[in-house]
Amino acid sequence: MSVLGEKPLDHENRDAIARGLVDLLKPAVDEIDERVKCVRESQVELRQKIDSLCEDLKKISENDPVPIELEPYVKKLNSSRRRVMLVNSILQNVQDRLTKLHNNISKETARRKTMLDPSSPSHQK
Repeated sequence: MSVLGEKPLDHENRDAIARGLVDLLKPAVDEIDERVKCVRESQVELRQKIDSLCEDLKKISENDPVPIELEPYVKKLNSSRRRVMLVNSILQNVQDRLTKLHNNISKETARRKTMLDPSSPSHQK
């Protein structure tokens, strides 16, 4: 179907546009994937530190009478921990989607390269 009387794209032009899009998207997907991995690692580290701090506060409040009530702070830390875990779950989903996208781009790139490479086994028949 054409727009305003223009001819539809032929197979060669469509492939060139697809190759261009794949070449354009692949570096961005790779970079986003790497950044998501880094954020997930920092989220895990943050959760571990929150857990450790929570345990320390509980021990302090159980062992020594303290002039400050620590329970509200423990609750806030637990709330923060839940939020960190939620963000980590969301990041895991994003990373899974990025991995699938990355794999699809890699497969499509490989498929197109074999179609274009005259020395590939499929062209030697």
